[in-house]
Amino acid sequence: MHTPIAIVGAGLGGLTLARVLHVHGIAATVFEGEPSATARPQGGMLDIHEHNGQLALKDAGLFDKFVELIHSGGQQSRVLDKHGNVLLDHPDDGTGGRPEVPRGELRRILLESLPSGTVQWGHKLKAAASLGGGRHQLTFADDSTATTYLLIGADGAWSRVRPLLSSAKPKYVGITYVETYLYDSDIHHLPSAQAVGGGMLFAMSPGKGIMAHREPGGVLHAYVGLKKPQDWFAAIDFSSPTAVVAKVGREFEGWVPELRALLTDGETAPVARSIYTLPLDHRWDRVPGVTLLGDAAHLTAPSGEGANLAMYDGAELAKAIAANPEDTEAALLAYENEMFPRSAAEAPEAERMQEVLFGNNAPQSLLDFFAAHQGAE
Repeated sequence: MHTPIAIVGAGLGGLTLARVLHVHGIAATVFEGEPSATARPQGGMLDIHEHNGQLALKDAGLFDKFVELIHSGGQQSRVLDKHGNVLLDHPDDGTGGRPEVPRGELRRILLESLPSGTVQWGHKLKAAASLGGGRHQLTFADDSTATTYLLIGADGAWSRVRPLLSSAKPKYVGITYVETYLYDSDIHHLPSAQAVGGGMLFAMSPGKGIMAHREPGGVLHAYVGLKKPQDWFAAIDFSSPTAVVAKVGREFEGWVPELRALLTDGETAPVARSIYTLPLDHRWDRVPGVTLLGDAAHLTAPSGEGANLAMYDGAELAKAIAANPEDTEAALLAYENEMFPRSAAEAPEAERMQEVLFGNNAPQSLLDFFAAHQGAE
């Protein structure tokens, strides 16, 4: 199989790239390892920012559809201490510029905007190799292959395209989140639902914290975070929810029941989400015929910017390709010259955010962060 433009990864960044290329009349093929669009849940809520994610959706011609997805009230932010005292309750007045939408629904409108067959499901990339002259060969898990003149790695933290450009590997930052869900919370988990409020809850203390988001339909999506070495989590049998709740729950003894319940009463098997980053100034020398976007290019700790940057990368790369139809290398050079400083500028803030959340001064550090942010607005 040969395709002039191959995008590896059908996440938000890769799909935005494919969509904006399509808007400009340029065809591309997206190779995705998952067997279908519905093979797994696509995560929780995303706040889509005016200065990057929303601009990408406008370039994609999908802004009106995005507006239809906005979760009213989702920009509310609450900070509680471990005793349940409300330290901050910032309402969603519709002016924050970061409306919340379900990640899965955002992915859906991108998928539906692409011509049939654009996404090749069940194509898990095993290896990518240079054929010279800017051409590359992709080998998939079933040993099928494809060749391309332009290869874009949009395949996340553990990108299989990245080694063509960089020897950098993600590094564990010392924090792992345990992810849980509570359903029909206003009926079955009312104290926790009241604690979370209408948007995002932060209950932090040094080295640990509980964060949760209210999603449509009364779903509470929680992340219980701990600063612990990976070995500490590796010793937990995550196939046993009881074992997870017992060991992680001990770290939150003395916290009020409505917060602890976000872990102990979870209705799905707890999942460990270890946090990794690439070097803050990650970049590479220009290699003909290949580039990266999103987490494959500039993985950082969670800060609310990851998906936004990936979508913006995709839109900017597509526009660079459209502006240089006869010179792929000029397009990639223009894109990377803008992307490197853009991502490097965001990376320190993502690193600082982990100290704000889990540092020795939490939760006061988080209150100070919100005060400074609101003052800037």
